[in-house]
Amino acid sequence: MRLLERDDTGEFRLTDVPNNKVPPYAILSHTWGDEEVLFSDLKNGTAKDKAGYVKIQFCGDQAERDGVNFFWVDTCCIDKSDKIELQSSLNSMFEWYRNAAKCYVYLSDVSACKRDTDGKPSWELTFRKSRWFTRGWTLQELVAPATLKFFSRDNKLLGDKQSLEQEIHDITQIPLNALRGAPLSDFSVVERMSWIKGRETKYEEDKAYSLFGIFGVHIPVIYGEGEDKAFDRLREKIDKDFDRLAKLWSTGPRDPRIDKERIETAKGGLLADAYRWIFDNRDFNRWRQLPESHLLWIKGDPGKGKTMLLCGIINELERPTTSDGGNLVYFFCQATDSRLNNATAVLRGLIYLLAKRQPRLLSHLPEDSYASDDAMAWIVLSRVLLEMLRDPYLKATYLIIDALDECVVDQQKILKLIVQISSVSLAVKLVMSSRNWPQIEEQLATVPQQSRLSLELNPESITTAVEAFIRYKVHHLSQLKRYDTKTETAIKGYLSSNANGTFLWVALVCQALADPKVRKWHSLEKLRAFPPGLDSLYARMKEDISHSEDADLCRQILAVTAIVRRPIHLRELTRLVALPDDISNDLESLSELIGLCGSFLTLRDQIIYFIHQSAKDFLSGKPTHHASREAYNWVFPHGTTSVNRTIYSRSLDTMSRELHRDMYKLCRPGFSISEVKVPNPDPLATVRYSCVYWVDHLCDTISGINISRNNALLDDKNVYTFLETKYLYWLEALSLLHAMSDGIIAIRRLEGLIVRTNKTPAKNSG
Repeated sequence: MRLLERDDTGEFRLTDVPNNKVPPYAILSHTWGDEEVLFSDLKNGTAKDKAGYVKIQFCGDQAERDGVNFFWVDTCCIDKSDKIELQSSLNSMFEWYRNAAKCYVYLSDVSACKRDTDGKPSWELTFRKSRWFTRGWTLQELVAPATLKFFSRDNKLLGDKQSLEQEIHDITQIPLNALRGAPLSDFSVVERMSWIKGRETKYEEDKAYSLFGIFGVHIPVIYGEGEDKAFDRLREKIDKDFDRLAKLWSTGPRDPRIDKERIETAKGGLLADAYRWIFDNRDFNRWRQLPESHLLWIKGDPGKGKTMLLCGIINELERPTTSDGGNLVYFFCQATDSRLNNATAVLRGLIYLLAKRQPRLLSHLPEDSYASDDAMAWIVLSRVLLEMLRDPYLKATYLIIDALDECVVDQQKILKLIVQISSVSLAVKLVMSSRNWPQIEEQLATVPQQSRLSLELNPESITTAVEAFIRYKVHHLSQLKRYDTKTETAIKGYLSSNANGTFLWVALVCQALADPKVRKWHSLEKLRAFPPGLDSLYARMKEDISHSEDADLCRQILAVTAIVRRPIHLRELTRLVALPDDISNDLESLSELIGLCGSFLTLRDQIIYFIHQSAKDFLSGKPTHHASREAYNWVFPHGTTSVNRTIYSRSLDTMSRELHRDMYKLCRPGFSISEVKVPNPDPLATVRYSCVYWVDHLCDTISGINISRNNALLDDKNVYTFLETKYLYWLEALSLLHAMSDGIIAIRRLEGLIVRTNKTPAKNSG
């Protein structure tokens, strides 16, 4: 990079600095005029003879007033006669503006000295009409810097990007979040493309080239190719980068940002008063401020608000981090979803967000794709993540992983990688959360200079946060039920006395009170029936279900939901549970049935989730609580093997009935999967889960019974019948579901079962 600095005589001189040793510098944004100072003018001493020198003088003087010794101006700091340097500069421009310590906008067509008839400054109107807002290259100069000051041609400060953001938004139609420093990857390609509309450039190709930084791409500059060709190459590069990221998954990208939004929505929104306490916490600030402290481990019992605490940390750190060009990436583990409960999924999510935040890191990704549980995927992707974090251009980066205890597959691998990452770069800081598990503590204990934040050791802060949560929930309850002051106060008092610092307990009790069937005059009686403590509350919920008219249906639904490998849709549930016809064909009745499952389950977009991992653990008999073992015996009277057998058997029956040739009526072979549009209604809606996971449940059935796996498979000739009659249709369905790699793994698992037998079943005649 080439910068200007003032020498001892007060003159400006050019100086070359290595990219890894760039000092703090100011940068100028302006529109070009007729007599700009060029690189050659500074070299031959004729710079002061040109009208554009006033802008050089202004930038240098303002930088000096701001305590910055170096500054950069595009007209003279790039040798445009050197095509290689010009190409490199155009591809680096966005980063140069983003990394500047100060950025000044010089508006040559706006004067702060003009006054209206009342004697007030009249620059606002000319500001809105300034040519600066119509130029192509000034788009990235507006978006990239964290701070941006606007000056008139009389060198008067008009305001900055923050104080003038509404005016800038009105002029440009660029979203306020983008002006405030939100990651540009949060905005769609179409939306970002629209920002260049109405802007002009001297060369038509520059309309596309000025978007390089907006999309984080680097491609050759070819003046003379024309605007259309330049945009074609830009879109091709954007599509190629997306495809490269998409190959991380076998069934399409899973964006951790969407999972975060889902979690916040499911929990009723993020309450700032419930997490702000952490920013005054000594352990948190020690981790944040000390360069040598790389790891913060937040630990606590179930329901203590760890996930929402991390959501709050993300929200508070994201904007200042990304606006300075840094990265904040995260992943939320979820034990009940096989797409979110394994170490490789964590890697995919972190790599995806890192590459979206800093696209130049895409160069570390290989061209290959990886099967969902291929052992090689972990080896390759862990190497990719480490290379990304060692990249010399990596800015300050936060890695946040929630619920490490819910990473049930290869947990030790991800823990060892976290230990390795903690020493890989000074630019990287990590935040992890989990329950108080000894095996996690044992691994993380090897990280030097770590910070630990135990929620149980911060009772005052947690109690204050829970009290804020109680006020928030009871206020909404009171509005819903129209409580009088006495009732509202009594509910607050009971919740405060029994919450024991547990957000989830409060949420579950308030959810039960919000039930339309609970009349407001019964609220206090209903409230006092809820015992303190999560396990006791879960036990009460289970007892209520077991004595209801629909107890058996609820039991079957809870059993299936606890066993399936990802959250299932209501339509998928109808094929896995024996439901009466008048219910299975009525989504409204199905939704009502889920509601009867005692707050263990919740529905979001017609997908069934456990309200919390601790709820599933309780029904699965994992806690030592006596009531949990009783709940397990009620939900699984014949053990989990029986439920796996039911899921596998009903899946096979459903696929045998419903799969057929050309499910989506594509009408011709060789149809590109990228061009396939899902019909409405989707003929695969009910069998999506079954197609991908039936083999897993077959294997779990066989491993769970006390006989030879060969005999178990041979005794059930339905597998052979299905493969003989529906194999190709199954493969077609997997392809339409973008799950072909999962199908290949399933076939390998089937082979592993079949090759162990020395005989084959007799084929049915006909």
